[in-house]
Amino acid sequence: MVRGRPLHSDPTVAPAPGAPQAWPQQVNGAGVGAAASAQVLGTGAPRVTVDYRVARHIASQVARQREELLKTTPEVDRAAEEQHCLNWINEAVALWSDAQGVERGVSSTQDEDDALRRAVYDLLYRAGRLQPYLDDERVEDIIIQGPDEVWLDYGDGQRRRVGPIADSEDELLELLRELARDSGHSERTISTASPTLALSLKDGSRLQAMTGLGPKTYAVIRRHRVSHADLDDLVRLGTIDPILREFLGACVRAEKNIMIAGKQKAGKTTLMRAMLREFDPECRFATIQTEDELFAHTNGYHRQVVSLIGRESNGEKDVTGRGAGEVTLLDLMHPALRMSLERIVVGEVRGPEVVAMMQALTNGAGGNLCTIHARRPDIIFDRIAELYALAQGNLSEQLAYRQTANGLDFIVYVDMTDETQIGGRRHRYVSHVLELTGIGESGRPATNEIFSPGREFGELRAVPRMDPGCVDDLRRVGFDSGLLQQPYGAWSAPLPLKVGVGR
Repeated sequence: MVRGRPLHSDPTVAPAPGAPQAWPQQVNGAGVGAAASAQVLGTGAPRVTVDYRVARHIASQVARQREELLKTTPEVDRAAEEQHCLNWINEAVALWSDAQGVERGVSSTQDEDDALRRAVYDLLYRAGRLQPYLDDERVEDIIIQGPDEVWLDYGDGQRRRVGPIADSEDELLELLRELARDSGHSERTISTASPTLALSLKDGSRLQAMTGLGPKTYAVIRRHRVSHADLDDLVRLGTIDPILREFLGACVRAEKNIMIAGKQKAGKTTLMRAMLREFDPECRFATIQTEDELFAHTNGYHRQVVSLIGRESNGEKDVTGRGAGEVTLLDLMHPALRMSLERIVVGEVRGPEVVAMMQALTNGAGGNLCTIHARRPDIIFDRIAELYALAQGNLSEQLAYRQTANGLDFIVYVDMTDETQIGGRRHRYVSHVLELTGIGESGRPATNEIFSPGREFGELRAVPRMDPGCVDDLRRVGFDSGLLQQPYGAWSAPLPLKVGVGR
């Protein structure tokens, strides 16, 4: 009799970190897909090493059985298909386990069998050998330097090398193509003819990959560790204090146009997602992005979201020299304005679409949001002018300044202080809120610092400085302007840094 341990066999055995807590079981005779029903548990890689030659062999065998099932029973639904595959995985792993017992004289362990089952399932339905790292909630970045050099960057600043995710460059490329297909971006691929790939994975992680431009295939997967936070969550994380939380919420409700600026990885997208939760659930708005990182149309909160995603070229050029099939954010902006929208949200302004964005800010209704990269608050307007210069016609700096001053109400700057190299941690926080008040004497936009760091008492995070000129608009949506009279903000203590703040 073949010994078998079903995937849900022993609830007392804790699954390896990153593994589903409970595998699918039969419910009223119908299979429940693991991808839909499993709850991800714990952190880190599996406790035992998996022989991926065995896992691939079993996965190929089950894939053939699945193909035959779909051929003979085309009406089978996804859940039932997965349940059949899980049963076949159980049977195949049981046979392997028995063979191991004969060969080694000792049976494989429960952990070894469970790890092999998970590996086979991940190869068939998830991200293969990458999956344990995508399941690890501590991982911030997955850095891939070819198939056998993979590093994990953790939120606390640690970096650790882990095992290979593929056995060859070809296998790595096929994994990246499969991730593109599985994420719904069927038009995106990676090859020597199309050497770059950018997309959002099903879990919201952002992938950027390159091949044929160096000795290896390179990729980075940026994970969104805080993907569904609201402003109250950011208070708990120490990104903002309760006063700034009330202020930002009032700015959104008062339909102010807001640009979120900051360094790479500082948390701009996280703050934007949180501010979107201040929209009325029935508000009709568009999100315009190169990859979906806002998740507004799937977060269960908003009901009227037009989610627009740019499209990369297929590698060929049309008669104008433009990439065939390419749809840029600028291309999306103009039709979006005709969709009876109340607001527009641009995930990240990176190029000439800034012109259409500023035109929308100056001509349309208020309450729009966008993000931009900038190393410091004082260079934001120069950054916008640089992007204007990329637009067709090489638009002038003066036009950039004027449209920025006319279109934007506030700039919120998100900063990060990284002390991981001296045994500390990364601190992400809002440092400035600037109100745009028109054109200054130099021709640049004039600003008021409504919030800025309290350096004089050792605080890098934003504290109140003055009332904005539009304070009455904020009062009309319920903001208590008396909160701005608290010079230390609502911080219980300054940001806990290993290196003190210069004053």
